Amino acid sequence: GYYADRWKNLLIPMSSPVKTYFDTLDQDPFCMYNYLLDITTWNKNIRRGFIKVKITDYTGNTVESEMDSEASTFQQYKRVKILTGFNQDLDKISKISLTFSTKTLIGPKYKLRILQMKLKSLNNPER
Repeated sequence: GYYADRWKNLLIPMSSPVKTYFDTLDQDPFCMYNYLLDITTWNKNIRRGFIKVKITDYTGNTVESEMDSEASTFQQYKRVKILTGFNQDLDKISKISLTFSTKTLIGPKYKLRILQMKLKSLNNPER
């Protein structure tokens, strides 16, 4: 690995394509597979919270995203883009599940109504 402040000096001069992982895990294989979740909601009231993404492939393998440390704000008909990471890359996804949480123990439970959603692999953008 490289120190984060030196990545440009080490990777940009390389002539061949290089895979880099800026988010890493603390256990083997250390790399995270990043996805961009592009989501539009239609709740009338503003919702603030966290989304956990779970993906399943056709063979039944399931991976769950690492929770983002900062809450997102969801407004009616406004697109929100969330970077999410998985410790395993699934090739052919058959199912995507989202869980919305405000991380509060007291108070009402809210639902997040999804109008449109797109999940794009940043490691394999052709998918």
